[in-house]
Amino acid sequence: MILRNNVLDVKYVWGGVCPHKAITMVEDEEGFRYPEIDQELCIDCGACRRICPYINIPEKNQHKPYVFGGYHKSSGIKDQSTSGGAFSAIAEVFCNENYVVFGAAVEGLRVYHTYTEDKKELYRFRRSKYVQSFMGDSYKRAMQFLKDGKKVLFSGTPCQIAALNNYIVPAALKENLYTIEVVCEGFPSPLLMRKYFTLLKERHHSSVREVDYRYKDRNRWDFEVMKITFENGKVMKKDRWFNPFWIFWSERVMGRPSCDECPFRTTDRVADITLGDLWGVHKYCPELYGNNGGSSLVVCNSEKGEKLFKQAEKLLYGHELAYEDALKYQRPMRVIVPANEKREMFMHDLKALDYTSLCKKWKPRTSLKVLFSKYIWGSNRQVVNFWKVKSYFIKPKT
Repeated sequence: MILRNNVLDVKYVWGGVCPHKAITMVEDEEGFRYPEIDQELCIDCGACRRICPYINIPEKNQHKPYVFGGYHKSSGIKDQSTSGGAFSAIAEVFCNENYVVFGAAVEGLRVYHTYTEDKKELYRFRRSKYVQSFMGDSYKRAMQFLKDGKKVLFSGTPCQIAALNNYIVPAALKENLYTIEVVCEGFPSPLLMRKYFTLLKERHHSSVREVDYRYKDRNRWDFEVMKITFENGKVMKKDRWFNPFWIFWSERVMGRPSCDECPFRTTDRVADITLGDLWGVHKYCPELYGNNGGSSLVVCNSEKGEKLFKQAEKLLYGHELAYEDALKYQRPMRVIVPANEKREMFMHDLKALDYTSLCKKWKPRTSLKVLFSKYIWGSNRQVVNFWKVKSYFIKPKT
């Protein structure tokens, strides 16, 4: 099935490469979009193969990474961000003059790449979306801005950044291009959420207006709360241990197949800067926990990226971290995690069953041990509290 709006969107992407606009994006039966070539329009010029980051993996950075952990000093910006607001800090110092910033924005339930030349609109690019973004003509526009002499900051997933690096020619244009990638584990099938939205509409007599996949809900960053807002104004929230989306996602039974073979999950990165959640913060840098309000991991992969981030550090509370420590808790940055061996069976049921029947068959009960650990004991929060007490009574030797 071709999604007509998507086809128009994607044809612009390839408009600067494919002379006959022979490439469109087609959604398969699992809900994932893939490029499809119209052989009647294709002249076999090879331009698309040159751009494709899976065929031609761009050169990766060899710079010794500079690693930072922390969060934005503005509580408002931090609260509006998925982790600690590091992206906002970087973008803010970037936006001094003659700049353009690209990122993924949300319009209802649709996620798409766009740009802004007004730093007041940077909020549009905050928060993780967990949805495959429509790239539109973003690459084409970015290259035109670079040709016009503007500085461009482009954020996206590792594969999107890799494709952009292949797209921008000549290489001299990249002097004013700065790239930021997110730590990515792939894309989940959109079929699950579509079926969930259908069920919710029946139950609440209103369509879903928007979804915040990682709502902090008053300092509950690591609870990964999903917040759903309906057209009638009603709001519902669900913690990760009661949310089938997060359970199925963590079990790796509904990911995009190509993401399970991603060539960009290595310690060598294409982007100038890599951003993610500072997972493991309570274990190796509890002073950056921030009352569970969210904390960012920043890995500067290039000299250019490090120079830009150094300007942003003044807006952040935190400090440098050991690269090896950070990697322990960032599996998507160092290894390719294969799909669950039960993925094929799950996807068969996802296509065949309604949402309620699917969850009844596949969603396991959350153990009482986990519930006690998270809601009674406090888990990560307790680890940090013990560290605070120990730090108070046991002073370091001088």
